[in-house]
Amino acid sequence: MSRARRIADACARNGGPLLPHLTTHLTTRDAARDLDRIRRALGEDKISAWGVSYGTYVGTVYATMFPHRTDRIVLDSNNDPDPRRVARGWAANYAVGVEDRFPDFAAWAAARHPEYGLGADAAAVREAFLRLAADLDRHPIPWPGALPPELAGKELRDIMLGALYSDANFARLAGLMRAARAGGPLPAPPRLDEAAIQHTGAVAGATICNDVAWPRSIERHRRDVRANRAAHPLTAGMPVNIGPCSFWHQPAEPPTRVTSKGPSNILLIQNLRDPATPYSGALKLLRAFGDRARMVTVDSGGHGVYLANGNACGDRAVTAFLAGGAAENLTCPAE
Repeated sequence: MSRARRIADACARNGGPLLPHLTTHLTTRDAARDLDRIRRALGEDKISAWGVSYGTYVGTVYATMFPHRTDRIVLDSNNDPDPRRVARGWAANYAVGVEDRFPDFAAWAAARHPEYGLGADAAAVREAFLRLAADLDRHPIPWPGALPPELAGKELRDIMLGALYSDANFARLAGLMRAARAGGPLPAPPRLDEAAIQHTGAVAGATICNDVAWPRSIERHRRDVRANRAAHPLTAGMPVNIGPCSFWHQPAEPPTRVTSKGPSNILLIQNLRDPATPYSGALKLLRAFGDRARMVTVDSGGHGVYLANGNACGDRAVTAFLAGGAAENLTCPAE
């Protein structure tokens, strides 16, 4: 809680002349308005867009605010558009997405049990992760060069979440778990891009704080964390813990409610096992758009689909939509 308050206070203290814009004009609705200004600057009557992850919400809001100025909209790795929660719901959904996706890592690690020693089957790998995270909660391991300079349970869960974005990261997570279970030494920590961190905190953070009101009750957060930890032990309540938005200003305008009003020119593409934007949230967006949208569902894991995970079926469907405008609901098998 104290860290979350410090971040919010630092933004307010150091915002200077930009602060009024940070608190009133840094929203997804304003991003949609900016996108429409780009359309006008290009001299186009309509605009096409491809949004990924948070970008799907920008595309969603644009298509809702300016439906007849849209040509072909591709939304890749989709967020639940619930206007009562917006980014609060996206954060909570990490717990769902991790539960969807972790079995892929667990099966991968089990197949390499002689190398990593994490368990001979997926259930054993899951138990190894949960036990290791709990041990690190009680007894962190020094990790020189890391920020913070130790590996605690929270850091392991953070790294696990990032590793689940792509199969290419599985070996890094398994190697870290192997080293931590042995008590060290740990592999070199990930390199931090300070500029990227500042961007995330100052820009992305302010946007999600401004899009919707966040609960300010500390006791409510405690209850939410307890319930979330019990339901989703892999993330242990982390996705619903208190953050800077609980100490931020109230939104200047209400969130966007997505409806079916507008042309049928939106294509969603979604992995079945996305750790960050789970399939269940994409289904809610599809229902909100009604007949405006179709969805390509890909039997794959990870975050990001089109041109990202090597699924030729999904790539062909999106490319055909962008080139010709036709789209149908489609399920693509694993490749």
